[in-house]
Amino acid sequence: MTDTSLSCVRLASASSAPVLVLGPSLGTSTAVWAAVAERLAADFTVVSWDLPGHGASAARTSPFHLADLADEVSALTDADEYFYAGVSLGGAVGLHLALRDKRMRGLAALCTGAIIGTPAGWHERAALVRASGTTTLVEASRQRWFAPGDLTPSEQHLLEQLPSIDDESYALSCEALARHDVRSELPRIAVPVLAAWGEHDLVTPAASAEEIAQGVPAGRTERIPAAGHLPPVEQPDAVASLLRAFFGALQPPASA
Repeated sequence: MTDTSLSCVRLASASSAPVLVLGPSLGTSTAVWAAVAERLAADFTVVSWDLPGHGASAARTSPFHLADLADEVSALTDADEYFYAGVSLGGAVGLHLALRDKRMRGLAALCTGAIIGTPAGWHERAALVRASGTTTLVEASRQRWFAPGDLTPSEQHLLEQLPSIDDESYALSCEALARHDVRSELPRIAVPVLAAWGEHDLVTPAASAEEIAQGVPAGRTERIPAAGHLPPVEQPDAVASLLRAFFGALQPPASA
């Protein structure tokens, strides 16, 4: 199981608004959602969380599963019901949450998959980080995370924060992703699911989103133009509009 609880941050708050929980990608923090949260501040109470050893969350020394993180996120969320959106690893945690927490009312799974990559690839990256640190991942992360072209200040900031992440926690997160495979469980996800992918995402391309959407009872896909693996920081306007429309359609109509 886990060593300690995750850090949770309230990014925006609207009075009496529905709760939206946001999950980050491996190697980032709540900062990956900051621009989207600003755009949704009038519509939702927005809460985000940090992975172990990332951002404000304490480092870990013991192995954990993504289902363990899902349990912790559920424990952090005291709302009677909530929506969830996650990118990459955060989206994978969202799939586990949808299987475990009946309070979830809708899931937006961005640039993620029921399985991501290969176990061998994740174990190889974990070994690299334990040997040489997260600093060695900066250039490869730039290529994985973003669409081709010059970086924006927000994108550059994410890359600059990568070396500050705890090496062992990052490696343990890789190993948790190596064990992640909920393909056979997708039919048990009862909530509506939006599976979106970035136009230039090579990590979790359209096929990953389609597998989720086709595997759950109520799923659909959406392509996010001009984005790689991290659309919330690359295309915050498009992502905010997508989430507002998707979750807005799931809310009961306002009383007359």
